Amino acid sequence: MTTAAPTTLDRLHDDGRALLFTEARTANSFADTPVTDEELAGIWDLARWSPSMANSQPLRVLYVRPGEGRDRLLPLMAEGNQAKTRQAPAVAVLAYDAAFHEHFPTVFPDRGEMMRDNFAGMPGEAVEGISKYSAAIQTGVFLLAVRAHGLAAGPMAGFDGPGIDAEFFGGTTWRTHLVVNIGRPGDHPWFDRLPRLGTETAVAWA
Repeated sequence: MTTAAPTTLDRLHDDGRALLFTEARTANSFADTPVTDEELAGIWDLARWSPSMANSQPLRVLYVRPGEGRDRLLPLMAEGNQAKTRQAPAVAVLAYDAAFHEHFPTVFPDRGEMMRDNFAGMPGEAVEGISKYSAAIQTGVFLLAVRAHGLAAGPMAGFDGPGIDAEFFGGTTWRTHLVVNIGRPGDHPWFDRLPRLGTETAVAWA
């Protein structure tokens, strides 16, 4: 039985808005307090409700704990990111599934087989571009889900994507697109807040 969506929406209270948006920061150091499996599972349980094109849900997540997996990941991070990644209690490698359309019968049951077959007939680079786009939308929600659990996120683009794919995703259709350190803030975790563009610069009205 499907639960109907509400027809009226509540406004998130000011403390919640601050936690997710106005007071949230990118952490550059992390405490050694563990992030539990339940917390990591809970992050995904929120993030998976993100919008995506035709409910395609191409985002995939690999959680990497300290130990053997982290030792394999560290050499594939840019030099300036290695210390932060080594220190973080948990790291999420966010990927997109280049064959996301194979899951349409599950995620869009009314027309899933037709949509799967249509995408299968498209050029691979077009399908991959659509997957990247929707995974990027889901990634923004994933970062908010980290913050909603009282944790700090440190997203990073400095890494060897093909190297991570070969090391962790060989034989699959997953492709790395972001690495996110996750934990509680450590010593001096924040850089000074940088300015945001003003409304008059970034917003137009028609």
